[in-house]
Amino acid sequence: MKERITITLDTELIKQIDKRVDGTVIKNRSQQIEQLLTNSLGANKPQKAVLLVGGKGTRLRPITNKIPKCMIDINGKTMLEHLFDLLKKYSIREIILSVGYLKEKVKEYYGDGSKFGVSIVYIEEDEPLGTAGPLKLAKRYLTGSFIVGNGDELKSLNIPRMFRLHKRKDAMATIALTSVSDPSQYGVARLSGSRIVEFVEKPKPKDAPSNLINAGFYIMEPEVVNMIPDGFSMLEKDVFPKLAREGKLRGFPFAGQWFDMGTPERLESARKKWKGIDPYTEEEWGED
Repeated sequence: MKERITITLDTELIKQIDKRVDGTVIKNRSQQIEQLLTNSLGANKPQKAVLLVGGKGTRLRPITNKIPKCMIDINGKTMLEHLFDLLKKYSIREIILSVGYLKEKVKEYYGDGSKFGVSIVYIEEDEPLGTAGPLKLAKRYLTGSFIVGNGDELKSLNIPRMFRLHKRKDAMATIALTSVSDPSQYGVARLSGSRIVEFVEKPKPKDAPSNLINAGFYIMEPEVVNMIPDGFSMLEKDVFPKLAREGKLRGFPFAGQWFDMGTPERLESARKKWKGIDPYTEEEWGED
């Protein structure tokens, strides 16, 4: 149920609101104001994000001999700060950093997060735990829907819209999917509607079920943590296939920016092409 109200706003603020009205996704001022309030009050998004920054970044040596991959500079900011910008855009400020390699440098630089406008707690990997293992260490913090993100990729996507899909489909996990021209170097999603049936690993181009790949950004429910085995484990191999078989794994294709920083060539490409996170413009929308 909705109720009509009258409000008075500063002229400059109205101009900022009008910039976001595109006539397609956001059709008028009223709709944009409602969305801004919803985002601000946290009604349509997870409250916490786990960012995985413990990897050694071996393919980026010698850069990563002395600094962790998440602290590599991308156009005046560390890689991780750009991820903070994405989360802050949607008022997600509770960050859990999973640290391992050169963890003291990470902790010293980012501290409690206050200088970056976020709140950070740390979980520490004494030995590599993969993409799933760290979530078991963070279990006490994960009491509601939460985000998991790879700390070595840059991306821009609409988190509230992804969350709406996740909730509407009653998913246990939802994976952001980005499209690539050549999917043969990645795990490629086979979809039935928004349901992920499976990932086909590094298929030949003619055999690829789609051109959609895992973008390293997930929304999950706390129950997923109970499915993770002890020690080193991978979401991609140990968790997602089980959820797919149960029909509880969904995909959210998005058309926003995405850059994988896994090699020196990809790093340089990101530095040239990455546009940053615009706090005033809605990201490309995926399937709702």
